[in-house]
Amino acid sequence: MEPFELFAAKSGEELVNEQIYVFEDRGGRKIAIRPEMTPTLARMIAQRQNQIPLPARWFSIGNFWRYEKPQKGRQRDFYQWNVDILGPTTPEADSEVIAVGCEFFKEVGLTPSEIGIKINDRKLLETRLEIVGVPKEKVLSVFRAIDKRPKITKSEFEAVLKRQGLDQSQIKDLQNSLEDFDYERESDQLTEIFSTLDDLGYSGYVTFDPQIVRGLDYYTSTVFEAYDKDGESRAILAGGRYDNLVSDIGGKPLAGVGFAAGDIVVQLVLEKYGKIPTLSPTPTKILVTVFDQGFWRDSLQVFKKIINAGICSEIYPEAEKLDKQLKYADQKGIPYVAIIGPQEKQANKVTIKDLSTQKQEITSRDEIVEFLQQR
Repeated sequence: MEPFELFAAKSGEELVNEQIYVFEDRGGRKIAIRPEMTPTLARMIAQRQNQIPLPARWFSIGNFWRYEKPQKGRQRDFYQWNVDILGPTTPEADSEVIAVGCEFFKEVGLTPSEIGIKINDRKLLETRLEIVGVPKEKVLSVFRAIDKRPKITKSEFEAVLKRQGLDQSQIKDLQNSLEDFDYERESDQLTEIFSTLDDLGYSGYVTFDPQIVRGLDYYTSTVFEAYDKDGESRAILAGGRYDNLVSDIGGKPLAGVGFAAGDIVVQLVLEKYGKIPTLSPTPTKILVTVFDQGFWRDSLQVFKKIINAGICSEIYPEAEKLDKQLKYADQKGIPYVAIIGPQEKQANKVTIKDLSTQKQEITSRDEIVEFLQQR
């Protein structure tokens, strides 16, 4: 939760007026359940600004809530992965953040033919708006209209611009600017970003798109969004540069750039391309079973050896039937079990069973750590 005012001033009309869960607490304060992380991060940084070495590289995975109609790719309760760098004003910081997104796609097997990151510079677009004749006080409103452009018809978009005071000639010039994909070289910021991403080997994932503006008011220059190239999904990740947010909420001037990726859209895209990774449901590598109550101390000694060696292990907490313990390990995805029965106890041995192959091997208690480390 955060004070509602933290989002009200900088997060954009749609988010503030339609999507935030807001209530009044017992002290009469207006409270928002967090719909995004960036203002919260800016607040935390501002509170500890003199104690944090810069640049500050930050990531988090948190739960967020938005009041909107549940639909494909969008729920009221969701998780986001947030990645930010605070401190540098250079385009190299923007490149690093975008490169993290590119590397994520690469790691999960999503190729440049499937996924792309569209990048723009708000300052460059603002210059275009000035040429068209858009008054400075209307720029944010026009940005919001451009952000909605892909979701509405051409006539609806023109109607929105007319309500902002643009005449037909201005609207035509603006439309032409939004369809000109060749003027990114006018932005030194974008030139450096694309050059750095090329040097890092990610050029296949990134393109210039003059229509990307992002709907949040705190973005100051670079903005970007990643999409399924078939156009079937919402933005997979999105972000940009916010150079004034920390100072706007009471801190010293401090630049920042970052992105957020939502779990729901990421899952849908991975499912579409058959790229859902096989993940272990547990970090446990081996379960030490308890043959019966008389063998508890023997199992405990073996467990202590394994856990002290830094191998993630569990010991079954009671002397249940062995079949039940093996079933538990299988259901949890634990790959190995250790069995110390009467024969093993007498010979000071341990039987190790691989649940994926059902193969069993015997090792001495003294050598069990080396045995497991080899596997």
